[in-house]
Order: sequence, then C-alpha cells, then structure tokens
Amino acid sequence: MLNFTLVSTKHLSSGMLFLDEDDYRAAMNIVAICSFVTGVRVIAFIMMSNHVHFVLMGSADEARFFIDKFKALYGKYFFNKYGVHEFMRRLGADLRALIIEDESLMRGIAYVHMNSVAANLTPSPFLYPWGTGATFFNPTSASGRRLQELSKRQQYRILRSRMDLPQQYVLGEAGYVLPHCYAEVEFVEKLFCSPSRYSYFLNTSSKARQRKEKDPAPSFADYVAKAVMENLVNSLFRTDKFDSLDFEKKADVLKQMHRRLNSDAKQLSRITGIRPEEIIEILDTFQ
Repeated sequence: MLNFTLVSTKHLSSGMLFLDEDDYRAAMNIVAICSFVTGVRVIAFIMMSNHVHFVLMGSADEARFFIDKFKALYGKYFFNKYGVHEFMRRLGADLRALIIEDESLMRGIAYVHMNSVAANLTPSPFLYPWGTGATFFNPTSASGRRLQELSKRQQYRILRSRMDLPQQYVLGEAGYVLPHCYAEVEFVEKLFCSPSRYSYFLNTSSKARQRKEKDPAPSFADYVAKAVMENLVNSLFRTDKFDSLDFEKKADVLKQMHRRLNSDAKQLSRITGIRPEEIIEILDTFQ
C-alpha cells in the first residue's frame, strides 16, 4: 500500500520566507535537489511567501526527512544571502496522512494548488509559477534546456549546489528545474482520470471557498508589495529603511499601502514585521 503525506509548514505571522523572485527560484531548485537526494517522490507542492506545502509519496518519517532537508538547504541559502542564522530551523511543520480511498489525497493536492488562488495572487493555479500548479493536465510543454547542455560550472552556479542532478532534467526559462522532471505527473493525471475531474476537486476545495469569500480584486505578491513599500518610503522620506521611521510616518506608509495596493493587515505584517493586531489598530486609527 502506498503512503502519502501532506506537509505544511507553519505560517510566519511576521516576516517572509521569500523576499524576491531569486529566493523562489532557489527554493524551486532545492525541491528538485531534495527529491533526488532523499529519494522521496514529489506529488505536488507550492511556495507561498510565508509557508510551503508539499504532498509527498511516503510515510511520515520519509516526509519528515524530506522537509528537514529542504529546510536545511534553504536555510543555508537564506543565511548566505541575508545573514539570518537558523531561520528555517524555527519553522515548524505539520504532517498529515492522505489516502486514495477516501479521496483525501485528491483533496490534498487540490488544497495545495489552490493556495495561490485563495490568496488572490492568480485566478487559476495553472498561472502560479512557484510549485506544481502548472504541471498537471497542461497541454503546453514548457521550454528550456536540458542540464546536459550546460557545463558543470554553469549548473553549479544556477542550482547553487554541486549536486549532480540527472542530466535529462530541464532548466526552464525562469531559471529553475521544471517540476515535471521529478514530480509524479503520470501518477497524478491517472489519479484524477481527466482534466474535468481535476477541475472539480480544485473548484470544490476549501481554498476555493476562501477565494469566493474574498475581494475579487487581485492581490500583489508579498515580494512585490515589499518593493513598492521600499520605493514609497524612499520617495516620501528619503530613506531605504522602514524601521528607521517614527510611528506617524510608519502609519502613513501602512495607510498608503493599504489604499494603493489593497494590502491587508496580514500582508503588511509579513513585509514589515509588525504584528497584525497592531497594524489593524493603526489602520483603524489613521483612516
């Protein structure tokens, strides 16, 4: 009997895992490396700004081995870039067994892929690049180059690792190994049987219901909102550091971010480090 596990890291209430697109690229390549190194087969996954989800083929112990490896490698990357020590070690993870017979596996895959839709980042999981959302039932083959077309030095530079991945893996135009190279595409497509049944699970997932309850206007990704905020702080106060502002100036920035980008308290908390409760109070007070 095959085992499947849903791995969900804790949400960072303040702060972000991925501060720019390069962080997402690095994480995508780390997933490919982790799958190859651990031998754990990836069913589906998604990278959100303050948490990640994986559906893995394997027991809880195998899934824990995989997520610990991912946290170790991404934590090392994050430290080398930002100087933050043991950042990922503090990020807990919940594991839940999924099975085919009660359809929890199908619902788990749909739940993972609909995260970007529930967050208003994309109207469809097929449009979200940081995960396997565009991998299944996709008639369009993504373009790229096989790793064997690159020198070892080029591979090491792009992958930020000296690990020799299978040379038939395809490096996409976005700069990361495409998930269809290592994800269980054939298994997932057989599991759902047809694109229409896959769509049914997507549209009836709990994340789809969350999307319907939200403002239909699209949101901006956290790293985009953070860049906008930094530009706003610079243009208004001639400084690059939000933390250096006094309370009233911070409140002005938060209010303008809320008005211009429709950033809610949770997003503002992630990009500033201020607790959501404080941001709600600031927005209510300084309307």
